[in-house]
Parts: sequence; structure tokens; C-alpha cells
Amino acid sequence: MLAIQYLVLGLIQGLTETIPVSSSGHLMIFKRLMDANIDYNTIAIMTNFGSLVAIIILFRKDIFRLIKNFFKYIKTKDSSIKSDFNYCWMIVLGCIPAGLMGLVVSKLDLFEKIENNIKVVGISLIVTAILLFIVRNFNGKKDDSKLGIKEALVVGCFQILGLFPGISRSGSTIVGGMTAGLKRDTAFKYSFMLYIPLSLAAMVLELTDISISKELILFYIAATIVAGIATFLVTKWFRRIVVKGKLIYFSIYCLLVGLLVLLFL
Repeated sequence: MLAIQYLVLGLIQGLTETIPVSSSGHLMIFKRLMDANIDYNTIAIMTNFGSLVAIIILFRKDIFRLIKNFFKYIKTKDSSIKSDFNYCWMIVLGCIPAGLMGLVVSKLDLFEKIENNIKVVGISLIVTAILLFIVRNFNGKKDDSKLGIKEALVVGCFQILGLFPGISRSGSTIVGGMTAGLKRDTAFKYSFMLYIPLSLAAMVLELTDISISKELILFYIAATIVAGIATFLVTKWFRRIVVKGKLIYFSIYCLLVGLLVLLFL
């Protein structure tokens, strides 16, 4: 039964990490429903790692091209790859607002009193539903080459919302990108380009919080693998949903789950 609980949590993390429904919020909901004796902080860190690996694999071609062209442009100043050079800097810029706010939140424990409050998750899911509903028909005209300082800062500021317990990071950044006039697929891709460095940084900071006993290590590994596989498959599916402009489905889902949490948990 304990093995099944770990696998369920890994699956929940994988299914919800990259879609706009808040993986942390869903882990809290299932923590309440399952009432299991599990270190949820450690399981969240481990399964987040599985999701991160999946995202890196999914976007590996873009990542390798951007890194290669970034350093190539520094050396050659080849104008044909300048857009990739600029895009890399927009990733850095887009990470700064949430990165700085994340440090402040961590140092001052700003969410200490509410981070385990299940009602906060319910309210946050409703907020996410409203944001997704507002941009449901948005489809800007700016592609990767038009991603500039203004767009990066808008998305970066929206990403701050994802620090709040229960609000989806991917949802807030995609909403920010679409609000800034980016094409749907451009907003989707940029959202996950920001996810990678921020997730890596958060993981490094959280390493000291990991505590795994020898008898449970296989359970954690299994949960991490399940999270990674689920993340890979769901993210590919989610990209198609975003491009088709079907975010309304997630808006309805978040609204319903948020209301159920407020009423029954």
C-alpha cells in the first residue's frame, strides 16, 4: 500500500507539473485525501526532479541550439544567430523577478502560515481559473524573434504569481506571455525555457531538505521515474491544447476543483 501511495504521488506530480492546475496544490489535496505518513517535502523535490529531466529531454533540441548559438555569437558575431543570442538573455531577464521574489519569500517565510492551508489551494485554483478564462481567446503575433525586454519582464512578473501556494507556474507564465502579445506556441515554449533554470536553482537550494531512509529509496526512485514519464507525455499533449486555444478546459477544471476544495476539504 505504501508503494502504491508513492507511485500515485509521482503520477499526480507528473500529470500536473506542466499543465496549468498547480502540481503543488494537487499534492496538498492528495496529501489530505490519502492521509499517508509520507515526507511530502522530499517527495515533491524528488518528483520535481523527474519532471525537470522530462522537460529537458522534450526541449533538448532548442536547449542545445540556444547554448551553441549563444557562445558562437559571442565568438563570431554572426547576425544569422543573433536572435538566439538575444533569446538567451530574455530567459535570464524573465527569471529575475521570480528568482528575487523567491529568495525573499524563502528568507522571510512569507507563506509560512498559509502554505499548508488547503483552503488557500482552493482559492488559488479559482484565481488560476479566472486568469485562464481571461486569455482563452488570446493569440498574439509575436514569435521568438520578437521576444524583447518588455515581454520578458511581463512574463517574469506573472511568474511571481506561481510562487503563491496553489497557483500554477506554467499557467501564470503562459497567461503572461499571451497577455504580452506572444503567439500561443511562443508563450508555451518561453514558459518552459524559464522553468528549467528556475527549477534547477530551486532544487539546489532544497537539497539540504531531502531526507530519505534506505528502506524507502526505491519508492522515491519509482515515484521520480513515474513523474518524469507522465510529465513528458502530458507536456506534449498540453502543447497541442495551447496552440489550439483550448485553455478554457483547464479554466473549468480549476474552478470546479477549487470549489470542491473550499466546500469539502
